[in-house]
Amino acid sequence: MDAALAALVFAPSLALGSFLNVVAARLPEGRSLVRPRSACPRCGKEIAWYDNVPLLSYVLLRGRCRSCGEPIGLRYPAVELATGLLAVACFLRFGFSGRAVVAAIFAATLVVLSAIDSERRILPDLIVLPATVVILAAQIALFPDRTLEWILASLGAALFLFLALVAYPRGMGMGDVKLALLLGAGLGKAVTVGLMLGMLAALAGSTILFARHGLGARKMFIPFGPFLAFGALVALFWGEALLDAYLSLI
Repeated sequence: MDAALAALVFAPSLALGSFLNVVAARLPEGRSLVRPRSACPRCGKEIAWYDNVPLLSYVLLRGRCRSCGEPIGLRYPAVELATGLLAVACFLRFGFSGRAVVAAIFAATLVVLSAIDSERRILPDLIVLPATVVILAAQIALFPDRTLEWILASLGAALFLFLALVAYPRGMGMGDVKLALLLGAGLGKAVTVGLMLGMLAALAGSTILFARHGLGARKMFIPFGPFLAFGALVALFWGEALLDAYLSLI
């Protein structure tokens, strides 16, 4: 039953991913998310509805604008597919429940933030802060007995990254600290797993850069947000089990 319901979630989640692409492209520039209609950035031709079907249109057009042949960035199908697959995973993991809905919203938010941070090196407050409030309120409504956990996890995660920022300013920015608020709200105590995995992933990425570019890598900058999002997504599905397993060893 859960698998069938999750399959029904996939198509609308792809549509959500298509909208998140609009958010990623327009919100950082302060443009309207509604008007004008999507158009090719090179030739200005409006994209017809049949060329705007999530994933399918990209495949049929072979990743190029129908009018001028300009390549369509891989971010577009990547965001759509990631949003769809993560939504399905949430419903398979948590069943058809309020928790699955909140988890899917949390995951979709991390997808669009990762896309923006990867391209523009920013994590917009207009997404992070409202999403934190919505996720935190939803978690408290679903699990009122864990209210203190959600609040402390959110504040504790942000404080941890703020102290890391003070100690090593070049490693991250205040946007990452605010993102930690969202991670704590979405993960509760499992945020510790998410932060650890995110930092390990970032360390691995930095190691690869140094291996390829030597000391020149010190002048390069890689966004921290997508690594935190990766750690948070792992923690979303397996964080509590991993935390319990670790604590059982102590």
